[in-house]
Amino acid sequence: QVQLVESGGGLVQAGGSLRLSCAASGGTFSTYPMGWFRQAPGKEREFVAVISWGGGRRNYADSVKGRFTISKDNAKNTMYLQMNSLKPEDTAVYFCAQRKSYGMELSFAGYDYWGQGTQVTVSS
Repeated sequence: QVQLVESGGGLVQAGGSLRLSCAASGGTFSTYPMGWFRQAPGKEREFVAVISWGGGRRNYADSVKGRFTISKDNAKNTMYLQMNSLKPEDTAVYFCAQRKSYGMELSFAGYDYWGQGTQVTVSS
């Protein structure tokens, strides 16, 4: 059973940066795509970014393109989300997720394993 644990969230001022980490265990980390999602209070969980098993392909939501960078280190079984130029509207709980099939899925319904989430709060 795959277990995912996020870390790195916190409180930051607008314009600041944070790096989220997602440590995986118990499964085949490098085999299938992984993604980041976020959910703000009263809103649906939304796609942020996805990365292929080898790290060579990446897709981003338009709202974060140019500011966020997704990456992974297969040797460390860890995925990252570098978030720069943060805005108050980026405030949300951020979740990492992994598929158990191929395909760069953008919908949360396409992911099989989820972490518990880490809170990111951006103050204005």
